[in-house]
Amino acid sequence: MDRPNEGIRCVVNTCEYYMSGDHCSAEQIKVGPRNADNSEETDCSTFRKRDSFS
Repeated sequence: MDRPNEGIRCVVNTCEYYMSGDHCSAEQIKVGPRNADNSEETDCSTFRKRDSFS
């Protein structure tokens, strides 16, 4: 996807899917683990390290 997914806000600018304005260009994301108690226990497994970030 080369345009932002309007339903997802992301600030991880080192991710391949990051777009300026804190948007995510992934078609869908996967967040886990199951049964997390708070946001610190969650993880976006869609994250892919960008070769070089701008």
